[in-house]
Amino acid sequence: MGYWKHDSALVDDGAQIGDGTKVWHFSHVCGGARIGANGSLGQNVFVGNDVVIGSGVKIQNNVSVYDAVTIEDDVFCGPSMVFTNVYNPRAAVARKAEYRRTLIRRGATLGANCTVVCGVTVGAFAFIGAGAVVQRDVPDHALMVGVPARRIGWMSRHGERLSLPPRSLGGEPMEASCPATGERYRLVGDVLTRLDGSV
Repeated sequence: MGYWKHDSALVDDGAQIGDGTKVWHFSHVCGGARIGANGSLGQNVFVGNDVVIGSGVKIQNNVSVYDAVTIEDDVFCGPSMVFTNVYNPRAAVARKAEYRRTLIRRGATLGANCTVVCGVTVGAFAFIGAGAVVQRDVPDHALMVGVPARRIGWMSRHGERLSLPPRSLGGEPMEASCPATGERYRLVGDVLTRLDGSV
């Protein structure tokens, strides 16, 4: 089956792209990149050499995925969101040996125009609101907004907000259901889990 690319897109020799993935107008995939199946790279997307992107990932227009970024399966990267890989860049100082690795866990959503500062992990099924700036690790299922990003709640796997506070008071367990699927979740302190024990 193979992948599809628009005539204006550039895929360098050596790049690995899975079946069913689409590479749209004016995008550039470097030769060391590894990209899974059934994904989409929108218009004007750049993917560096030291990048791993899972299957089912949708990267919207004008996103650059720089070296040292790993994106797991089924992640959504909104239009013009930003990854970095150097924490304290200077044009006159070479710092390629100081890249900080960034990990986006499966099912996460990175909203339009948000920024993920290098060296952090964004947890599975987390939801980063549009325009937020992520400077610290984000827990699984966390709903993050603002500059700098702060946790204001929790999201289900389906992408619905759960009726839970940012943390359970006194560490007492609290439970809620996904409004769309009925899946049950339990919050203890700062940790949210599905009741079947999986993320």
